[in-house]
Amino acid sequence: MNGAAGIRTAWRWARRVEARVDDVIADAGVWLLRRRPRTRKQWTLTGLGTLFGAVLLLDILTLPPPIPDYAAVRAAWQPSEAWLYDRNGVLIDSSRVDYQRRRLAWTPLDRVARPVTEAVVAAEDHRFYAHGGVDWLASFAALRDRIERKPSRGASTLSMQVAGFLSPELARPGARGWLDKLRQMRAATALDGAWSKDQILEAYLNLAGFRGEAQGIGAAALGLFGKTPDALSRDDALLLTALLPNPQATPATVARRACGLAGERDCTRFEAAAYSMLGPARSLALDPGLAPHLAAKLLTKPGLKITTTLDADIQRIAIGALKRELEGLGSSRARDGAVVVLDNASGDVLAYVGGIGGNSTAPDVDAADSPRQAGSTLKPFLYAQAIEKGYLTPASILDDSPVQLDTASGLYVPQNYDKGFKGQVSVRSALAGSLNVPAVRTLLLVGVDAFRDRLWDTGYTGLVEDGDYYGYSLALGSAEVTLLQQADAYRSLANGGRWSPLRFVANDPATQPRAIVSAQAAWIVADMMADPNARAVTFGLDSSLRLPFWAAVKTGTSKAMRDNWCVGFSDRYTVAVWVGNMEGDPMRVVSGVSGAAPVWRDVMLALHADRPSRAPPMPAGVEPRAIAFAGNIEQPRREYFLKGTGMSLIAAAPPESRRPRITNPVSGSVYAIDPDIPMDRQRLALAVTGDAATHRLLLDQRDLGDASTAPLILPGPGRHRLALLDLSGKVVDQVVFTMR
Repeated sequence: MNGAAGIRTAWRWARRVEARVDDVIADAGVWLLRRRPRTRKQWTLTGLGTLFGAVLLLDILTLPPPIPDYAAVRAAWQPSEAWLYDRNGVLIDSSRVDYQRRRLAWTPLDRVARPVTEAVVAAEDHRFYAHGGVDWLASFAALRDRIERKPSRGASTLSMQVAGFLSPELARPGARGWLDKLRQMRAATALDGAWSKDQILEAYLNLAGFRGEAQGIGAAALGLFGKTPDALSRDDALLLTALLPNPQATPATVARRACGLAGERDCTRFEAAAYSMLGPARSLALDPGLAPHLAAKLLTKPGLKITTTLDADIQRIAIGALKRELEGLGSSRARDGAVVVLDNASGDVLAYVGGIGGNSTAPDVDAADSPRQAGSTLKPFLYAQAIEKGYLTPASILDDSPVQLDTASGLYVPQNYDKGFKGQVSVRSALAGSLNVPAVRTLLLVGVDAFRDRLWDTGYTGLVEDGDYYGYSLALGSAEVTLLQQADAYRSLANGGRWSPLRFVANDPATQPRAIVSAQAAWIVADMMADPNARAVTFGLDSSLRLPFWAAVKTGTSKAMRDNWCVGFSDRYTVAVWVGNMEGDPMRVVSGVSGAAPVWRDVMLALHADRPSRAPPMPAGVEPRAIAFAGNIEQPRREYFLKGTGMSLIAAAPPESRRPRITNPVSGSVYAIDPDIPMDRQRLALAVTGDAATHRLLLDQRDLGDASTAPLILPGPGRHRLALLDLSGKVVDQVVFTMR
């Protein structure tokens, strides 16, 4: 039999004994009459035995439950809330975790206003400091009133009520018999002998129910008056005390009771105060609600008090910057946003803004930790990998021109944000200007699987599929990432290519960082991201990305304008910003420099108001060199190379140095003939790159002539093979396409 069942059985037995106790006494009397003692001594012994048995039985039936000591009650107290503090001990948020009752932290007696204690004692137990747990005068008066059938005031003392709070079976529904009262009296006497009066009064104020689910003076003061217990006035105290006999009483009843407790003639003020007190519930939060999404993540148990790595001042800066931008954009353009600020050296999260509510249609969703398409924000890691491997340098020339790539799902045709093409550009210009086609060409060099693995190592653990799943669009950020992952990945570039997990809680152990990218490649990529001249063609010279001090930054926009990113770092901080709509609908008239970038700029300026950021020192293994570009592809400048890869004159590879290949049609292409368009206007233009002056084209073994003439063809329906042959007749390239 378990404990609860045992208690229920014992109580049923006790109730049966109580109900039959008079019968037992009567039976004992009958027995005495039938077995009448013959001598006075026998009479005496029989009477004493009967009395002793009755007293022993009464003692057993009224034995009170064990009373815990005061320290144990305090230690076992669990509030329904949990609290979040910043790194300096400032309360920044709280969260309700226990929904069975609403109570705050235990309130010491010296934190309760004196009018409250005076009103409670006067109303509930005015001889509290004079009795030993039971007010016998009040008990005899209550007994007299019952005998005379008069209304009884009640004789429960504060000690008896606290005993009932500590042992609920003493005050359970239906526990009104005289045995129950005796048990409660004995428990109160034991409590008064073990606890001080102040401890009993303190426990009463914390354990008593005041209104609805509010338990304790802390929850009542905040929920009913919006005050802390030490700030309650005399009228507040009288109204609270008036609630104790019946916490669900109407405002009129509460006002009438408070007026009686006040002992005043004019009590009109109490009626209005009672209606105000019992009106809409006030918040039980003393905190400013600065980090609700982080609170929901960390505060999982009632009573928790977690000191985070957040800085309340930086948190307010981030909230203010995001709020201003979203209000400026308006709900018709973008409704949601998030900001994360990191300390580069430690990995401490200094600001965590998962959203600001406002016009959001999903305010409870944590935008800082929700996966979204990365857009162009993954490009720095792609170029860092290519530079580290020696495939490219910042001065290498990439072709920003139309390209079609054959994939398992069909042709992939990347385009730039502005739908235009820049022709031949350097790697520095391609990254700073966020050009898409050069990034895809770089991914062809690095390899999709290798790049996917590098991203995983850099903390993008949401990339659980292999490279084939993401394809070439991975260079343009088709994968989903979170803002926290973005911030930590960029922080690794700020730390010379070394990555470590973030710290949210102050006492979390620091993790030894691991090298992901070489320090030289990380420094070169950071220098390219910090170059305002390199991004001028795309973003202009005076965009939100340009700061009065050194900072490396990258923007990104996902497909259909659903996500807008701006992530960057200074010498001390990494700031990551996301703006968009949590429901996934596209933004309107928002770009990389008009959505997230202004928030990033405002936060960075505030962080460095006391000390501007400085450029990181150039690591060993990097060599600077003055370079020029043949054909004035770009302006001469000072460039940085991995040691041993530097050059002074940069030129695009001449056509004769390139292997001839067919660029149109792309192998695997399917073309449909439109019957509504004249046939002679549906010819297919063939295109060949490289030095193809001595090469010939064959379509289904039919000679089309010189490959350099770019002939127009109109093949019939079906599958066709186009081959490129050199002078010796060797096939150097071929594609297969279909006409329908």
